[in-house]
This record gives sequence, C-alpha cells and structure tokens, in this order.
Amino acid sequence: MPTVDDVLEQVGEFGWFQKQAFLLLCLISASLAPIYVGIVFLGFTPDHHCWSPGVTELSQRCGWSPAEELNYTVPGLGSVGEASFLSQCMRYEVDWNQSTLGCVDPLSSLAANRSQLPLSPCEHGWVYDTPGSSIVTEFNLVCGDAWKVDLFQSCVNLGFFLGSLVVGYIADRFGRKLCLLATTLVTSLSGVLTAVAPDYTSMLLFRLLQGMVSKGSWVSGYTLITEFVGSSYRRTTAILYQMAFTVGLVVLAGVAYAIPNWRWLQLAVSLPTFFFLLYYWFVPESPRWLLSQKRTTQAIRIMEQIAQKNGKVPPADLKMLCLEEDASEKLSPSFFDLFRTPNLRKHTFILMYLWFSCAVLYQGLIMHVGATAANIYLDFFYSSLVEFPAAVIILVTIDRIGRIYPIAVSNLVTGAACLLMIFIPHELHWLNVTLACLGRMGATIVLQMVCLVNAELYPTFIRNLGMMVCSALCDLGGIFTPFMVFRLMEVWQALPLILFGVLGLTAGAMTLLLPETKGVSLPETVEEAENLGKRKSKAKENTIYLQVQTGKSPGT
Repeated sequence: MPTVDDVLEQVGEFGWFQKQAFLLLCLISASLAPIYVGIVFLGFTPDHHCWSPGVTELSQRCGWSPAEELNYTVPGLGSVGEASFLSQCMRYEVDWNQSTLGCVDPLSSLAANRSQLPLSPCEHGWVYDTPGSSIVTEFNLVCGDAWKVDLFQSCVNLGFFLGSLVVGYIADRFGRKLCLLATTLVTSLSGVLTAVAPDYTSMLLFRLLQGMVSKGSWVSGYTLITEFVGSSYRRTTAILYQMAFTVGLVVLAGVAYAIPNWRWLQLAVSLPTFFFLLYYWFVPESPRWLLSQKRTTQAIRIMEQIAQKNGKVPPADLKMLCLEEDASEKLSPSFFDLFRTPNLRKHTFILMYLWFSCAVLYQGLIMHVGATAANIYLDFFYSSLVEFPAAVIILVTIDRIGRIYPIAVSNLVTGAACLLMIFIPHELHWLNVTLACLGRMGATIVLQMVCLVNAELYPTFIRNLGMMVCSALCDLGGIFTPFMVFRLMEVWQALPLILFGVLGLTAGAMTLLLPETKGVSLPETVEEAENLGKRKSKAKENTIYLQVQTGKSPGT
C-alpha cells in the first residue's frame, strides 16, 4: 500500500500546489517577527528628562535654545550634555515661576554651586526627545518603572512557553489547519487589542495572550508545509520557511521607520494578519494528519487535488493510501526517559543549555543593538540582513560538514564577537555594529540547527517529548533576556556583553560533547540512541521534519 511520500513522488514533491502553499504559509512565518522582537520599536526609550512647571515659560521669556534650556535646568548634564541617572530621573527642587530667576545661569542666584541645590525625583512627568511615541513615552516607563518594559517583552516569551504546552496537542488532536486558523484569529485580535489598550496592565495581558497563540500559528504553518512536500525537499523547505521570518524582520524595520507612533505601528503589523483567515479556502488539511485520524477518504481527496494542481495523474493505487507507522511509537514516553541512560542524560542537559543560550544570545543581541543604536532603524535593518547568509551557510554545511562543528563554531564566534564589542570605543560605532551582526549570524545558525540536532539525538518514541522539553528552555531564556539586557546595562552598558560572551563560549565547548549525526539514521530505541554514530544510513533522515515542532503531548 502506498504512503503519502510514495504518492508525492508521482504527483509532485514540490509542484505548483506546494509552491503556492509554501508562499502563503511563509507570510505567517514573517508575521511572527513583530511579535518576537517588536519590543525594539514598541519599547524604544528616547533621551528624556524631568518636566518641571515654569521651565517652558522661562525658556520662552529668555529665548533659550533647547540646548541652553537643558544646560540651565537639568541636573547632571555637565558641559558635554551626556545623559545620566541624575539628568533623566532627578530634578532641581526649584520654583521656576519665581521672578527673581535671571536668564543667564538662573540657578546662580540660588546657590554658588549647582551641586549644593537639593534634588528630588520627577513628580510631574518627563519630556522625551523623540518625534514619535512608544509604550515608554506614553506610560512613562522610565526610571523606577523602567523594568516594566522588560516585563512587557517577557510576557511574550512566557506566552510562548505556556502556549507550547497546549497548542501542539490541539494541532495533533483537532488538525493542523484548525489550529492554524484558530491561533491566527486570536493572534490578530490580541494584536489589535494591544494597540488600543487604555493602560499598561491591559496591554500586558493582551501581549501575553498574543504570545500564547502566535508561536502556535507559526508552528502549525511549519508543520503543514513540511507535511505537504516530498522528503527530498523537506529540509530545504523547512529552512526557507524559517528564512521568511528574517524577511519579516527586514520589513519591520521599514514599517517602523514609516510609522513612528507605537499604536499605529502595532495596528499596521496586526490588521493584515486577519487576511490569513482566508487560508481556509486556499490551504487544505494535512493528508498525513487525516490518515493518522483514519479519515482516509478526505486524505485521498486532497491528494487528488494536489495531483490536479501539479498537472499530474493520480496513481492507480491511490485509494489504498496508508500512513507508514512505526511500532516504536506505541511505547508510552515518560519525562524520566530523557534522563534514564548516561548518554541520553548528557544529551538532554547539553541541549537544554544550547536552547537557553541561543535564545538569550539571539534576542539579547537584538535588544542590545536597539538600545545602543546610533540609528535604530538602520542598525536593526543591517543586523537582520545577516540572517540570510546564515541560512545559506546552513544549507551548504549541513550535509558536507555536519551539524556539530557548525553549531560549535557559530557559538564560539558569537561569544567572541560579544566580548570584542566591549573594547570597541564609542566612536567606532560601525565596527560595533559589524561585530553585533557577526554575533547575530552565529546565533541564527545555532537557533536553526539545534532544532535538527535535537530531533536526531532521541529515539523515536521520545523524540517529540525531547523536542518539547528541551526547546522549552528557549522560551524560558526569552523570559529572562530583557531583564538581563536592560537592567545590566543600567549598571554598565557592556555588562550584558560579558554574559553573552560567557554563554556563547561555554555553549560552543559543550556542543563538541555531542555526537555527530550527519549520515546517521534516526535512532528507534534507547539502545540505538546510546550508540549513536555507529549506524550509517540516511533512509529516514528527512522524517524528522514531520515530528519536530508539533509539541505532541506524551501519551497522545
């Protein structure tokens, strides 16, 4: 009896139908970018200082320039006007409405030295040096409330983590298409609600909800496209689907530049996603999933549609279509199976660390570039472009060199780049951006390849469980990253880079403790997983793309 892969070999493994579905689903991949790293623009913190009653009127009466107004009325600026905690979060306890204040150094009449004047925290709000707006400027998330920006981004990653626990089950239980449409609808609605949220608390809740479903939408699209194409195209299609996310990053930089108001920007990236609901008529259910649910008639009908769109004739034995099942899948996976034997235990701990570190490095570098950028739009754009050569490097090296050495080298390069950035003077900003781009490229390579290695190191019956548990550390890393970046930068701007460097170099060394899986058939049993590297076969190498990223719950 023919399997889906057998039929696809005859009706087209990547014909017109698959190309159309691929392009449509890639739009969903691209739409995740504003959710994943939109904090760079939504939470942008411009230069700011306390607003003091009477300063504006005095400045107008005296005809001060903006620079003179800051120099006369804001503490901690000094002669070079560099921002500091004093200038951003403290103000002089002075009544600027009193008539005794002169126009030339007005504070000299109150004290011989400004440092003798009493200071107090900002009480009347802040003045922001930006033509646009962000959640920071609207809700005054600076000084004592600056941590709320970190929490805003952490809620997205917390949503990713919570959503991964249930969305995979929904996709396996009710179908990839239904999961895709349902998560897309909630993602779109929560995105719009975030844009119109009246206060910080409601905005936070809507952002958490968006995180819980948006990654599920991305994963459903990933699963669908890898189940539509033939085995020989599966790896390339999966990598290109992830590259569509990079396209979303590049487009986001342009959209954010054109729309500097955070609410309109949020609407601009949320409203178009409602069009994805039209996929109900353009993207069918996965025939593989239908076969797994014993809905053979519907699976056959879809395979006939694929043949028709590809201009092929369905095979004569199509009505005997079946799902190739592995007997080992009938074993009941347990969380403790991931730690039961020495090598599996070692692999699990290393993979957990790799997922955690690559999430911190990838998101951390994006946030650090955004926080230190001379031009936030150009720097974000340049650092996003490097993800394209990263995908090319993966495609070139994955079969020629393998998995372990590219991951190890990429981690080491990222760690070294972060440490070198510490010693680059502020005047050489271009060199700083170049090193950040190099680190970003390394982190991108790791993020995409660790998914493949994770699936190849576990036996079949716990492969999905291993992916779910280990990749959960990616979301946990994302929860802590905003606090690591922004709070450590308040202590010393380069302090996060030291942490990134240590994480990258350690991850590179730990990667070398994993066995190479290039050309090795997927392990079916725990014993085979313990002895990886001794069996040479590629027969089942591509089947991993049907098993990873679905978040299948144990026992389902």
